[in-house]
Amino acid sequence: MRAVAVELGGRLGARLCTKLRLYGRRTTILGQLTAPPVPARAPRIRGIDEFAFRKAHTYGTVLVDIESSRPVDALPDRETGTVAAWLQEHPGAEVIWRDRLKAFTKAIRQAAPAALEVADRWHLLQNLSTAVEKTCCRHHECLRRPAAQRQPGPRPQAAGR
Repeated sequence: MRAVAVELGGRLGARLCTKLRLYGRRTTILGQLTAPPVPARAPRIRGIDEFAFRKAHTYGTVLVDIESSRPVDALPDRETGTVAAWLQEHPGAEVIWRDRLKAFTKAIRQAAPAALEVADRWHLLQNLSTAVEKTCCRHHECLRRPAAQRQPGPRPQAAGR
């Protein structure tokens, strides 16, 4: 039952238990899961991200050890105070990967100002996509004109000439 809970979670685990003719409702299966112990020494390189308990209603925060790719802790919300308190209780962060949530930025600046903040890959691509879209929207008229109608501007000089 525990293996089913670890691999499939609640709903899918309950379906499998029904097929296997085991008594296993969603809550019973999830009750088999135990939280891993929080290590005494917090990870050097951490990831902080939000997740939804219930989409558009309730969000939490997950903290991950980036070097081992394992979750370290989960917080009940994504508030600046909660994240800052956790970071203060678990000092030693050298690098923190985070998403774009301003609450995380504030918490890191309050509780771990010496840590290097790094945007994760997904959010870097998201930022790039947003910037390209804004630039294209701003210049959509000149992008539509044929090249012959565009005003030639000064050409940049090559370095060393």
